[in-house]
Amino acid sequence: MRPDALLYPAPEGLFCPLGGFFVDPVRAVDRALVTHGHSDHARPGHAHVLATRQTLDIMRLRYGDGFAGAEQAAVFGKEIDINGVRVSFHPAGHVLGSAQIAIEKDGMRIVVSGDYKRRPDPTCAAYVPVPCDVFITEATFGLPVFHHPDPMSETRRLLGSLKQFPERTHLVGAYALGKAQRVIRLLRDAGYDRPIYIHGALAKLCEYYVSQGIELGELLPATIESRSDQAMFHGAVVVGPPSAFADRWARRFHDPLPAFASGWMMVRQRAKQHGVELPLVISDHCDWPELVETISELKPGEVWVTHGREEALVRWCELQGIEAKPLHLVGYEDEGD
Repeated sequence: MRPDALLYPAPEGLFCPLGGFFVDPVRAVDRALVTHGHSDHARPGHAHVLATRQTLDIMRLRYGDGFAGAEQAAVFGKEIDINGVRVSFHPAGHVLGSAQIAIEKDGMRIVVSGDYKRRPDPTCAAYVPVPCDVFITEATFGLPVFHHPDPMSETRRLLGSLKQFPERTHLVGAYALGKAQRVIRLLRDAGYDRPIYIHGALAKLCEYYVSQGIELGELLPATIESRSDQAMFHGAVVVGPPSAFADRWARRFHDPLPAFASGWMMVRQRAKQHGVELPLVISDHCDWPELVETISELKPGEVWVTHGREEALVRWCELQGIEAKPLHLVGYEDEGD
């Protein structure tokens, strides 16, 4: 079987005609398989959604009870038959509940990795390599210049800043799903045991992570109702979505020190554009060495490259003698970078 007879890019997203389903469709469809809960991959309005239990729960938290007409929970490693096509979900290591999706028919197996990372992260199940004929990989940081530092070393930079500026409120921008909880857990693992204050937009997701056994320590609401409240935030860590730090809410804190946790903080111009004083290079995606390491480990017959810096990774594959092509999928951003 040719790979594109099993899966090919359509305007809605990756489509399996034999199974009659889409993977991470960007518009409402009859049957959607969803890799993880970030809004560019998990959209509401599908008639039927198949995803891990945690991803379904996260979609409900973000979109409400009516996020889909029907839902089905996938268990890691367990095969599901969809119109004669075998489908299985495997850990991707991106955020809680994130999965790679293996699609198999007549001896042809395609693995859609979704978003994935290889670094250790106690807030989600670790990436598991899945042998395949075709590997579909993201390339968010698919340029040789991207070599991400150890996330714990970046966390220690934040702790060092707290010691250097003990009166300033450290505002850490981190995306609501995955990155915020990972930053909080990194601080705890580094020995920070003071309360961490969180923006209201993070509360439900943090509560859900805790309900899934992810220890985050004492979290308190980052609420300032009067000028006297400012004193409690002197030298404190406040975590919130990056968008919140651009409005008046952030200016209420005492001498705020803006930080941002993202793989994009390697790019100085991005940090400058966001007014970031303390850029923290903490990514939930693979950097260049991890992308090429993964492909080298899997040894697939073909590599299809989706959203990100596609051409460089395609060229690297070709130089290794691996057939590769860009998919040029649209509608996927970097919410969880």
